[in-house]
Amino acid sequence: MKLSKRFIFFCCLSVFLLFLLNAGAAQTFAQTEDSKPQIADTKAGKKEFSQTLTEDVKVFNKKPVEMSANSSSTLLNRVGVQTSQTMPLTLNEAIRKALENNNNIEVARDDVRFQETQLRSLLGNYDPIFTVAPTFSRSSTTGSTASNDFRVNAGVDKLIRRGGGVISSFFNNSQTGRNSLNNTTFNQTSALGTSATTTYFSNVGVNYTQPLFRNFSIDNTRRQIKIQRKRLQQSDADFRRQTMDVIAQVQRAYWDLVFALRDQQNRLANLNLAKENLRQVEARIEAGAAAPLARAEVATELANREGDVLLATQQVSLTENTLKTLLLRDPNAPEWSESIVPTDKPVISDEPIIVDDAVKDAIDNRPELNRLRLQKEINTIDIDYFKNQTKPQIDLVSSFSLGGLSLGGQNLSTTTPFPIIVPGVATNADSFLLSQINILRAGQNPFLPPLTLNDIPQVTPQGTPNFLNGGSFRSLRNLFRTDSPNYSVGVTFSFPLQNQTAKANLAGARIQQQQTDAQMRSQEQTVIAEVRNAVQAVETARQRVLTARRARENAEIQLEGERKLFEVGRSTTFLLFQRENTLTNARNAEIRAETDYNKALSDLQKATSTTFRLNNIEVDSPMDEK
Repeated sequence: MKLSKRFIFFCCLSVFLLFLLNAGAAQTFAQTEDSKPQIADTKAGKKEFSQTLTEDVKVFNKKPVEMSANSSSTLLNRVGVQTSQTMPLTLNEAIRKALENNNNIEVARDDVRFQETQLRSLLGNYDPIFTVAPTFSRSSTTGSTASNDFRVNAGVDKLIRRGGGVISSFFNNSQTGRNSLNNTTFNQTSALGTSATTTYFSNVGVNYTQPLFRNFSIDNTRRQIKIQRKRLQQSDADFRRQTMDVIAQVQRAYWDLVFALRDQQNRLANLNLAKENLRQVEARIEAGAAAPLARAEVATELANREGDVLLATQQVSLTENTLKTLLLRDPNAPEWSESIVPTDKPVISDEPIIVDDAVKDAIDNRPELNRLRLQKEINTIDIDYFKNQTKPQIDLVSSFSLGGLSLGGQNLSTTTPFPIIVPGVATNADSFLLSQINILRAGQNPFLPPLTLNDIPQVTPQGTPNFLNGGSFRSLRNLFRTDSPNYSVGVTFSFPLQNQTAKANLAGARIQQQQTDAQMRSQEQTVIAEVRNAVQAVETARQRVLTARRARENAEIQLEGERKLFEVGRSTTFLLFQRENTLTNARNAEIRAETDYNKALSDLQKATSTTFRLNNIEVDSPMDEK
């Protein structure tokens, strides 16, 4: 108890002596050369220095210290930003704006759309292909024949997804006209004539090829489609990762801006305290209770605090521009000239974070791990395909078709008998033939009478059947007659002797699968470490908030006590300024700890991939896998 009383006594005595020294400083420095005999006995250099110092003190006593012309509003001005035009913004609104306008998110979203178009392009291999080929051709031989051929062939080809078969349906039509010179016409005219015939042919059918061994369960087309579906999901995982990165950046930038504005306010409040101290010192100097030199001490501190406000204002601009870069799409948007005012305050939670649950969320949801899982599935698809390619190829080939025929320009069937030879005209070829026959008969037996018309046998000519007579429509109707089906069934075998390409591709796919497994294990370790670090950062930031809060409360108590001592003359401006600066730093440390806690929470959300769920964000999946 005795020691404590002595300690208090010596402290009070020290403060009192400091006050006396400060009060008598002006009288000591205000003495002239005549009133300082101890200096007259010193060397010439020291005498000149004393004279200069004394003259400066005289000038200082006569002329007040020049203060800064900068007002508080001037210190808060920012280049290119109208501080009067404010834009209140919550954290949720900032995230929504980033999702709508952020250019990096737009790039990732367009990549997903591009992968969707690639998948649709591959699915187009199963679209039916319709072909039609009209053709006209003419061939002729001088003095003999000439033919005109007009064909219209149409068909539909389609790949079958299940089983890998190929089906081809066709519908062909042709019209062939032929003109020929002959010695005997169908009408049995006696002179050289011409005959003209037109043939119409229609054919409809289907061909089908079915792989039975190789390319049955999987072929290259189905392999590419399956792989592209996985790549589409990978691009979706990349989009989610990019979106979570941007959201985390927005959250960090938002809280950095909150801290910068609070730091600016604290620095400005500290500056106002310095101005109030200057006013009090001026009053004490006028009353003779303080030396004029105290004005310079306050002015120096005031200038230093103005510099702190300027630096804080610059930091506000930097953090605000960072946030605007994440929120705005157009570099010339009018929001660039507005001042963002965050309306959310840092929130501190005492709820503990379970590391095992956080690690499980990360393992299940991290886009990087999902991407590697999809890569493993791609490797499995490649292995299945290349393993299938090592098998022999056995294909079933079948076809079925119906044909329709019609003949135009032909005689119809008749029941009227008609003589084989018609010797009506002497110049007729039939008359010549009949005379030659009679000559031969007379040469063999002169007693045989010549043949007459009654001796020539009668025949009934077979004309064109009625169902064949007609044009193209007749041939189309004849397609569905059941007397002319055509079909075939066969098997094609192909046996690679060594098949080194497929075997090498299979070995390469298995090696890539092993690489992906190693990458998966490495990425899981990285994710677990990130989660543990994020949980530790949250807990550390929470403890920092508690300690910073206690430090700020104690700094307020110290400043209040120091101010009371200063008001009664038991403290100095130096100690008062020190307490004020300590309180300002404590306030900044507290808000820094609070904003760091919220930034640590955003980093934990990113590490565990729970950003969407905790911020009520739904992300549409890409096109359906079916």
